[in-house]
Amino acid sequence: MAGVIACDTPPPSEGRAGGPLIVTEDVDLLDDLLRLCAAAGARPEVHHGVPERGGGWEAAPLVLVGDDAADRVRGAARRRGVVLVGRDQDDSGVWRRAVEIGADDVLMLPDGEQWLVDRIADVAEGVGRPALTVGVIGGRGGAGSSTLACALAVTAARAERRTMLVDADPLGGGLDVLLGGEAAEGLRWPAFAQSRGRVGGGALEESLPALHDLHVLSWDRGDTPAVAPEAVRAVLAAARRRGGVVIVDLPRRVDEAVAEALAQLDVGLLVVPAELRAVAGARRVASAVSMVLRDLRVVATPGPGASGGDRLDADEVARLLGLPLVGELPWEHGLLTAQSGGRPPGGTTRGPLARFCGAFWERLPAEAGGGV
Repeated sequence: MAGVIACDTPPPSEGRAGGPLIVTEDVDLLDDLLRLCAAAGARPEVHHGVPERGGGWEAAPLVLVGDDAADRVRGAARRRGVVLVGRDQDDSGVWRRAVEIGADDVLMLPDGEQWLVDRIADVAEGVGRPALTVGVIGGRGGAGSSTLACALAVTAARAERRTMLVDADPLGGGLDVLLGGEAAEGLRWPAFAQSRGRVGGGALEESLPALHDLHVLSWDRGDTPAVAPEAVRAVLAAARRRGGVVIVDLPRRVDEAVAEALAQLDVGLLVVPAELRAVAGARRVASAVSMVLRDLRVVATPGPGASGGDRLDADEVARLLGLPLVGELPWEHGLLTAQSGGRPPGGTTRGPLARFCGAFWERLPAEAGGGV
């Protein structure tokens, strides 16, 4: 067997499937493939031919065979996840060679670089069931949607689910503040505002502030940058690939960036005070959101500003909006005092807010939440 190029590849860490196997003697092609692996956050194993039995051919999650090495791997055991990689766009024989080695795909560089980076990143991250992604939207200002988003995240993390909380409302003041972590180290939205292509899920999670056993993507205290829709798509896709649950706090307006977030939600919760004026405003929000999100549900709040004939019960709120009712979010006395003492929304285990959120997670199908 031909020699091995040592890579000091460590054993895969928990939740990761390891890097790909590269088979080639083409130095220029190898340089390109190593560069693409680095871009995907993967460390490959490199051989000139098929590894000996017990090596990486059967075990690797992905095998990248240079077109120069097709003859040398023709007798290898057939397996899924083999990609034949070449450069000559006009070489029709590459398809015959792909069939001979049992390749699933043929890739030509440089045109296929982004596809290959995505594929490598998928196997390196051990992509499994995506996270259950829940968006929270206020039917009007001050409805309590940010408080509910934080409480949902805190209760999910307390139940030992992998949890990420994403603040998608640049004018909301910052969810890290609501969680008492405005000074916590980690990246905020400005660092991702112009992201394009793929964002690594593991790298995203590790870069964010960790508060109350969950990771938070919020805003800093500087000027608010415009976040490109492509950046929202890339960041949320990365968060979802990590599994567990992702909670997104959304603004009431629906622009292109918010539409990208809505498109990745599994469930949306519209928080509506139980009063006529709030329902009238929430109807407009629901109409815009429902153009993108299929599963939108209502969470009613007591509506402390309502009186007399303006006050509604939760079922009536849901009926007027034509949406299914999750329940009525209970009022929790002392919430502001608890927050000033460092206790986040939902942090009081026996409090009504934590009980509401715990019941919400329990009612969802267990298989929908992905891994923890």
